[in-house]
Amino acid sequence: MVVNARTFIVHTVNAEQEDVLKAFFKARKINFEMIAESPYNKDFVDMVLQAEDSIKKDKGKKVSSEEFDNLWT
Repeated sequence: MVVNARTFIVHTVNAEQEDVLKAFFKARKINFEMIAESPYNKDFVDMVLQAEDSIKKDKGKKVSSEEFDNLWT
């Protein structure tokens, strides 16, 4: 029976901090889960991954450096 369960959000900045927290939780037999967060918008990441996939499948459009320069004029 869980009484007064709480959720703590901890923001680590490096792997060493994560290792210390994991060791502490395991030693104290505290259940925990780690959730990796991305600083990027999910839709943006999906768009970039789709573009990379298209390039790998040779579906990208190749342009010369002159054509590229003309994109901005």
